[in-house]
Amino acid sequence: MLSGQLIRRLFSMAGRVCLSRGSAGSGTSGPVEAAIRMKLEQALNPEVLELRNESGGHAVPPGSETHFRVAVVSSCFEGLSPLQRHRLVHAALSEELAGPVHALAIQARTPAQWRENPQLDASPPCLGGSKKTRGTP
Repeated sequence: MLSGQLIRRLFSMAGRVCLSRGSAGSGTSGPVEAAIRMKLEQALNPEVLELRNESGGHAVPPGSETHFRVAVVSSCFEGLSPLQRHRLVHAALSEELAGPVHALAIQARTPAQWRENPQLDASPPCLGGSKKTRGTP
């Protein structure tokens, strides 16, 4: 769990180098997705924000908003380790991660890193169920 002091320090570090030019996004399909998009845009001012609801590929009811993949491209990430970048994303989405969001795959890149590989990675297929129903010990 992140301490309040660490979160403030990470946001302070990101704020000193954040010079991005705005965000790119598409329409949203549900309230959780809309909240994720809004909070990441406000916290990180991304140049690119790609958000994919992958809940339909998992063992959840239709229309669920529980599994997401996000690519966040922001100059706020300059000079930060991958762990620090993920902590910033987690801090921005702490309410969603404590509640409706079960899984969040994060690609947190600088603009230069995104130019080298400008695509959202694919998630592996869900095996569904629990280990007991899959016959795994």
